[in-house]
Amino acid sequence: MFFRLLVLYLVLVNAFVYFLFWLDKRRARKGQRRISEKELLMWSALGGWPGALTAMRKFRHKTKKRSFRAWLFGLIALQIALAAYLLLR
Repeated sequence: MFFRLLVLYLVLVNAFVYFLFWLDKRRARKGQRRISEKELLMWSALGGWPGALTAMRKFRHKTKKRSFRAWLFGLIALQIALAAYLLLR
């Protein structure tokens, strides 16, 4: 039961993060109010980093911003390390 809920959560959060990146890119092109990097990173940290990476490649969004990429890859490394620790202990 827990595994199914976890998978459902990850699917939904990644779809949402993908949508947020798409929406932010769309707003950027139209000169509208943007979604903050802090919010994009927060949702990525909540398990949505695969959706974030996919959206970054697909929409060519936030790919040149080094500080954003550094934070995102730091979050990814932290989550992978935490998952490995929990699985191997």
